[in-house]
Amino acid sequence: MDDLGAQLRHARTEAGVTLASIAARTCYSASHLSNVEAGRRTATPDIVLAYARALGDADVRRRDLLAAATIAPIAANELIRSGFTAALTGQRDSEDRWRDRVDQYGRDYMEIGAESLQTRLAGDLVVMQQLDTPTMWATAARALTTYGKTTKDPTEAIGWYDTARIAADRSDDLAIRVWVRGRAAIALAYEGAALPIAQRYADEAIVLSDRPSLGRVQALMARAHIAAGRGDIAGAIAADEDARRIFDLTGSPDGEISDAAVPAWRMATFRSMLYARLGMVGPGEQAQTDADRLRPASLTRFATHIELHRALMMAKAGDRPGGLKYARRAWATLPADRRSQTLGLVLREVERAARQSH
Repeated sequence: MDDLGAQLRHARTEAGVTLASIAARTCYSASHLSNVEAGRRTATPDIVLAYARALGDADVRRRDLLAAATIAPIAANELIRSGFTAALTGQRDSEDRWRDRVDQYGRDYMEIGAESLQTRLAGDLVVMQQLDTPTMWATAARALTTYGKTTKDPTEAIGWYDTARIAADRSDDLAIRVWVRGRAAIALAYEGAALPIAQRYADEAIVLSDRPSLGRVQALMARAHIAAGRGDIAGAIAADEDARRIFDLTGSPDGEISDAAVPAWRMATFRSMLYARLGMVGPGEQAQTDADRLRPASLTRFATHIELHRALMMAKAGDRPGGLKYARRAWATLPADRRSQTLGLVLREVERAARQSH
């Protein structure tokens, strides 16, 4: 698994496929892919998927390579075995069953640790990529987006979001195409990570369709966070107002718990982070109160989000030592298996704010 770049090069040359043809399937240049094969750059999941497709469905190695990129740190052999067993014995669930399973992953993401979810979801992705229908591409796009949220850093997540976008486009399902982009955009923008890429995802979602949808809500909220990250207060507030208007038309029911849903408590969480980042105490405190009042009690990780927002607002308002202390206490209180990449990035943003000079 440590030699994945060399495996990719060997498989490509053995199949007689050029670097240029692989590059055409990704957003990377042939020279970048050459560096991946030489081990000088990381073989991200979208790159491995492009190699896998170029090698052709009949090549067993494409399964091996995709699984290697997906689950190298975890039980790769067992997951590959289970995927092949399902394919060879015809144990393939119906499209409705797959949709239900991915719905459950969306619910589980909200309540359990990412590491546990990642292992199970990776196993299903190994099987899912064998099923080539528009409905399965839509289902896989949602699963890939959720999988990106279980990864350890934004760069890795972006690889999965890009793969999810490709899958969504193959589904020809406009709502899924918008949702995947909107979800990826708010995920990155909320974290303050890779803002140009978050901007691209948000813009794509908004251009694809002007119909009210959860994908559009999240894309507009991403625009608000991007503007805040760039110091554009007026732009951030305007985008927030646009998002709220669409949310009023399409928000999820209060009791719905899923990564695919945006009920009122989650919208308040997005807005809490936005106004903490802007240092605007009044609307920030109101959003925090709304989030705490409306959020289901089981979602302890998201309670920590609000505590970190409070810490960020303290630091932005001038109480830097107090904000940092508050943030670290909130982080320490949350069990390690409930912590996430996103929470870690928010904590680091508090730490940066606490280091800023008066």
